[in-house]
Amino acid sequence: MKKLIILVLAIALSACKGSKVSNKSVVITSNEVKETVSFLASDDQKGRGTGTTGIDASSTFIENQLKAFDIKPYYESYRDSFKVKDLNAYNVVGFLEGSDSKLKNEIIIIGAHYDHIGTRAKPVDNDSIGNGANDNAAGTAAVLAMARYFGAKKTNKRSLMFVLFSAEEMGLLGSKHLAQRLKDENIDLYTVVNIEMIGVPFKDRDYVAFATGYDMSNMAAKINEYLDSNFIGSSDVAKQYNLFRASDNYPFYEVFKLPSHTLSSCDLSNYDYYHHVDDEVDKLDYDFMAGFINTLIPAIETMSNTLTKEIVMTNE
Repeated sequence: MKKLIILVLAIALSACKGSKVSNKSVVITSNEVKETVSFLASDDQKGRGTGTTGIDASSTFIENQLKAFDIKPYYESYRDSFKVKDLNAYNVVGFLEGSDSKLKNEIIIIGAHYDHIGTRAKPVDNDSIGNGANDNAAGTAAVLAMARYFGAKKTNKRSLMFVLFSAEEMGLLGSKHLAQRLKDENIDLYTVVNIEMIGVPFKDRDYVAFATGYDMSNMAAKINEYLDSNFIGSSDVAKQYNLFRASDNYPFYEVFKLPSHTLSSCDLSNYDYYHHVDDEVDKLDYDFMAGFINTLIPAIETMSNTLTKEIVMTNE
């Protein structure tokens, strides 16, 4: 595991040193990632169940972060509202327009769900709060960190949409809502990179993270090419449980039939606290998470600047 973490950090540092797009240094730190996770996964948020005061506080936190990072609302406000029966729910959607007069019309979505399972009916050791640190405060922290990076550097020719989805735990309802809304609005969506459960590293893989639906497009291969590294691999466990359909990438694939994948370092084989009250802040590896994000950023940056849409479907 130590060798893997060192590899991730080395790639990240190399990418930061080698960047020629801007002389502005923006490096994601383990402290900032931990601060975000600590807020979202605190007991105060009561597990961020859809329609609760905890998720409302979490969405306000996310909105304030996006505003501070110079990421504008995509709609009139950051909140993309929808109903879950009688509950009010909302995705949080930020937007950074691309710098190229033509390519800015093509949009890359960088997403993660920020809701979790709320409180449990049966406490475990007197704890009933499903804090959801790895699932998915970790992914939310990654999206916000990337928003800070791109908001500061503004090196993207294509436009970037930063989306924090709600009601994922209730059946991908937030992403289903937004995917259809964007389709109805006829946006030119290029691809979707969804981030899920990146709080712990693998111990037995020759790659850092996997892509769900690995063989359905060349996204993983292109990310590895852009990084000159075996960063993204394929998980047999993910295939076994069909995780491609289990996160917020899937509704976008269904609606747009475009490359839409989730990147994760946890395929349920290396973390014991999935939907458990012990999915707590102190269980995560923040050095690993910062390394993961710093490594992924140059791939997203390249993705946003290629002259053509290089990421394509390979298997319908």
